[in-house]
Amino acid sequence: MRRAIAEADVGDDMFGDDPTVARLEARVCEITGMEAAVFVPSGTMANQIAIRSQTEPGDEVICHPDSHIVHYETGGPAALSGVTTRFADGPRGTFTADTVRALVRPDDQHFAVTRLVSLENTHNRGRGRVWPIEQLHAVIETAHDLGLRAHIDGARLWNASVASGRSVREIIGHADSVSVCFSKGLGAPAGSAFASDEATVKRARRFRKMFGGAMRQAGVLAAAALHALDHHVDRLADDHANARLLAERLAEIPGVLSSPDQAETNLVYFDLSDALGPAQAVCEALAAEGVLVLAEGPRTIRAVTNLDVSRADIDRAVATFASVLGR
Repeated sequence: MRRAIAEADVGDDMFGDDPTVARLEARVCEITGMEAAVFVPSGTMANQIAIRSQTEPGDEVICHPDSHIVHYETGGPAALSGVTTRFADGPRGTFTADTVRALVRPDDQHFAVTRLVSLENTHNRGRGRVWPIEQLHAVIETAHDLGLRAHIDGARLWNASVASGRSVREIIGHADSVSVCFSKGLGAPAGSAFASDEATVKRARRFRKMFGGAMRQAGVLAAAALHALDHHVDRLADDHANARLLAERLAEIPGVLSSPDQAETNLVYFDLSDALGPAQAVCEALAAEGVLVLAEGPRTIRAVTNLDVSRADIDRAVATFASVLGR
């Protein structure tokens, strides 16, 4: 990947003449089945231009209450697009078509205009949940029946594809837009893409510029993403196997509440019993021993497997967990 970065053929992407960025955007269109795509620095920006390009200030977006756009994008929907969010709740980040149908506002001057449905697949705070494809498509079809657009936050869509054995294009179905990330499971240093129809992506490019995401010689980053697409997608199955092993081994440690069946992809969430210390304190103790995990609540911890984590690293991590928690 570093060699690909060093040898990248670059231009000025702000003016649309970086050949490596153009290749990446064309590749994203080929993979997703969308008409056009735009390269952006981060998954957050991809989601935010998705919202801004498909709504107007005062509109409403339906999404799950645990969505990334709600928790981890610093109030972007309100600050950048002037939209409100209405929550479609359901287990582990999913919801149903009937839930969406019940949430759409009447055509009445008193209410915000419901404009967009956002779905996250896999769902981060849903503990790496892969949306059942029939349920996903039913929500998208219902959105269209109701005159809404449907966006898929696909930061971890590659994981959903590998875990389900379905192509990215098959998973997306008739969604109106999708964001994909190259810097998570695929291991690139930065970068995401937003893909949709030509008119929406043209509008999104304007908002990319407005939000400060237009870059110059961005081909150095696009080259890393292209390398990742060529070499790092199929191997996500290794991360999934390591995550399942980690979840199983953690479940054997007294006081750790781990559900291996929920480790569908590369995310492992587990809870600590009341007898153990707060999650943040445990994470700090683990970090001192060289194991990096994240506190996701007072007693909830998230661990992520990736291409830098081997089977031997899983064994060492479990031994460190047992030692730290034993203290």
